[in-house]
Amino acid sequence: MSLTRMRARRATINDVADAAGLSRGTVSRVVNGEKYVSAEARMAVEAAIAQVGYVRNTAARNLVTQESRAIGLIIHEPHSLLFEDPNIGSILLGANEALSKADYQLVTLIIDSDRDSHRVADHLRGGLIDGAVIVSARASDPIAAAVADIGLPAAFVGHPDGTPDLPYAAIDNVEAARAITSRLLGTGRQRVGMIASALDRDSGQDRLAGFRAAMGERYDPRLVVEYPLYTYAAGFEGMQKLLRRDPSIDGVFAASDAVAAGAMTALQEAGRRVPEDVGIVGFDDSSWALRCRPQLSTVRQPAGLLGTTAAELVLAQLMGLPSSPRVLETVVMWRGSA
Repeated sequence: MSLTRMRARRATINDVADAAGLSRGTVSRVVNGEKYVSAEARMAVEAAIAQVGYVRNTAARNLVTQESRAIGLIIHEPHSLLFEDPNIGSILLGANEALSKADYQLVTLIIDSDRDSHRVADHLRGGLIDGAVIVSARASDPIAAAVADIGLPAAFVGHPDGTPDLPYAAIDNVEAARAITSRLLGTGRQRVGMIASALDRDSGQDRLAGFRAAMGERYDPRLVVEYPLYTYAAGFEGMQKLLRRDPSIDGVFAASDAVAAGAMTALQEAGRRVPEDVGIVGFDDSSWALRCRPQLSTVRQPAGLLGTTAAELVLAQLMGLPSSPRVLETVVMWRGSA
C-alpha cells in the first residue's frame, strides 16, 4: 500500500460543518475569529472541531492573505559556535518572546557557507517569511543586500558598515570597550594587550577601536592578536601568543567572555596567577563569565533585549509604523579577574 493511501485523510471545514449541523459559512466565521456568530453556534463549532480533529490549513490561508506569519532569524555563524556562544541563544529567545506575543512564528536560518547564503537568499525571495532579524552580519553582506532588494521588513542586531540602511538594535561597543579597558588600566597595569576577534563585523571592529582609545599613547600593536571568531580556542591560543611576544604582559582585554575564559586557562597553565600576575577582562557577561575562576570582570550587554528590540522593529515595519534604530545601555561588571 502506498504512503499516500496509508496517511489518514485530513479533516476539512466541511467535516466540521456536517458534525456541527451548521453551514460552511458559519464555521468559517468561527474559525477566522469573525463577529456576528451566536454563542451557541460558536460552541457547536468548537465541539465539532475537537470531534473531527480539524486543524486550520495555514498554507491555504497564506495563499489568500499573502502572509506567512513567520519572521526569520538569520544567523551568520559557524554551526559549532551556536552551541558555544550564549548570546546567540539569548538573542533568539528575546526575539521569539516579542514575535510570540504578536502571533508570529520564529524561523531560524543559519549561514555557515556561501552555499548557505544563496539558499537563504532564495528562501527570502520565495515569500516564505514576512520579515527578518539579521544577527552577526558582515560588511557588504549578501543576505542584507537581498533583503534590501526585495523590500523585506528587516532589522539588524548590531550596526554593520557596508550594509543597507536598515533599522537596528545595538550597543555602543566602542564606549563599552573603552570603559572596561580604562578600568583595567586603573588597577595599575603597565603592559596591557588585547585578544581581538571578529574584525569582519562591527562588534569586533568597535571593541578594538574602544581598546585603542583607552590605551592612547600606551597602545602597542605587538600586544594585539586577532582571530576570526569569539571562541574559547581563540582565547587560549591568543594568550599563549601574547606571552611569547612579551612575558611581562600584566593585563588583557579579551573581545568576549568565551575568549577571556580560554585566555585564563592559558595563563593558569603557564603558571600565571589571575589577577595577581595578569588582570583579564572580557565582554558580554554571559554564562562564561560566572564559570571562570576567579569570576570574570566584563561588560554586560543585554543580549535578550537586543533580540526583543530587533523583532519589535520588524513588527513595526509590518504595521506601517516608524522603525528607528535603538542603542541599548551596557554596564561594566567588576569581579575578581582584574
